[in-house]
Amino acid sequence: MKMEKIYNKLVRDNIPEIIRKNGGEPYTRILTDKEYKEELEKKLYEEYNEVCNTSSKEERIEELADMLEIISALAIIEGSSLEEVIECAKQKSIKRGAFNKKIYLEKVIED
Repeated sequence: MKMEKIYNKLVRDNIPEIIRKNGGEPYTRILTDKEYKEELEKKLYEEYNEVCNTSSKEERIEELADMLEIISALAIIEGSSLEEVIECAKQKSIKRGAFNKKIYLEKVIED
């Protein structure tokens, strides 16, 4: 008896072939540019949740790597690259600082 699982989500490029090698029959379609961007954004949120809910260092590193892959794809959509995003992050770190000092801003009193 064949079993059907519904996923309806963006997957990595090699997943259909891996499914075939494991005896499955994947049903896929190519997304439009608009759908692709929306699905990448959903995937980024999914991976963010996985990062927050992992219990081991190894799992967390893998999930962070997944986020990095998605950020790279989103950068390409914007006509940029992961390297440019990283350079932008470095410049922001120089200008505004990083998050290394664990500073938590509670409030500001202004005149």
